[in-house]
Amino acid sequence: MEVSELLDKTRGDISAKRVFGEPVQQGDAIIIPAAKVSGGGGGGEGKGPAEQGSGAGSGFGLSARPVGAFVIRNGHARWRPAIDVNRVILGGQIVAAIGLLVLGTVLRARRRLPVFAIPRGKGLRALSFLRHA
Repeated sequence: MEVSELLDKTRGDISAKRVFGEPVQQGDAIIIPAAKVSGGGGGGEGKGPAEQGSGAGSGFGLSARPVGAFVIRNGHARWRPAIDVNRVILGGQIVAAIGLLVLGTVLRARRRLPVFAIPRGKGLRALSFLRHA
């Protein structure tokens, strides 16, 4: 199969039929599932000098994940998003990791700061030793 044939064949795979599933009747509601579909193709060819070499190539990737469904009931359509629990957990892990890094930086910075005890009633005159440092 040549590369152009492969790309022509797969072009039909990325369509609205892949994004919206077949409607399903559930009681008095009609449910239309929806997905995010993305894809990519590749190519190749080749011949060497004086017909000594050869070549070929191809490639194609297709990815789909559910994003939700339209629920039609009594003439009204509602969008119901799909919740990807794995993405929610991954997001929580990223937020926790960033929080721990920030907390560690703050604690290290606090350890380095000198703490001055200012005697009561002396005000800023108690810090006069800083001028001579």
